[in-house]
Amino acid sequence: MKYSFHPAALKEFTKAIDYYNECQNGLGIEFAREVYLAIQNILAFPLAWYPLSTNTRRCLINRFPYGIIYHIADQEIHIIAVMHLSKQPGYWDKRKNNRQ
Repeated sequence: MKYSFHPAALKEFTKAIDYYNECQNGLGIEFAREVYLAIQNILAFPLAWYPLSTNTRRCLINRFPYGIIYHIADQEIHIIAVMHLSKQPGYWDKRKNNRQ
């Protein structure tokens, strides 16, 4: 199985990396490592995490207050948000059908 980022999700991801690197040198790399570990777990067990809708799920990141929102379609994982958990719920919903 393969995966892809929605462009807005990729921007969220890189913005969070930059933020954590500003907080502490190397912390952004640790955040990125946790995100990629979560993606590997999603690829191995795509149905294991909390369903938000029929084909959309959320996997929480270890150590950081973030979740990966993803959609399963055609044997591919589409990451539609790298969401800070205090952000407005559902802001990413319009991205589900707009994969770009």
